Amino acid sequence: MPFKAKVRVTLRKSILDVQGKAVHHALENLGYESIESVRIGKYMELDVAESSAEKARAAVEDACKKLLSNPVMEDYHIDLEEI
Repeated sequence: MPFKAKVRVTLRKSILDVQGKAVHHALENLGYESIESVRIGKYMELDVAESSAEKARAAVEDACKKLLSNPVMEDYHIDLEEI
């Protein structure tokens, strides 16, 4: 059964997001005063061929822990759907 995993990786709240600060500053300079903060992250889509949602999620979790995110500095969120 194929699955699509949508993974969002973001810096933990306690980590200063330098890119986000730079983008926020640029937005302020363009007149977007109502935007109070910006956090930059990564978005990935993975097609996973596993026999169950549990196995697909486990494979993606393992990939996130080993390669797709830095567990010291980043958090990740996985949305899994059958395709």
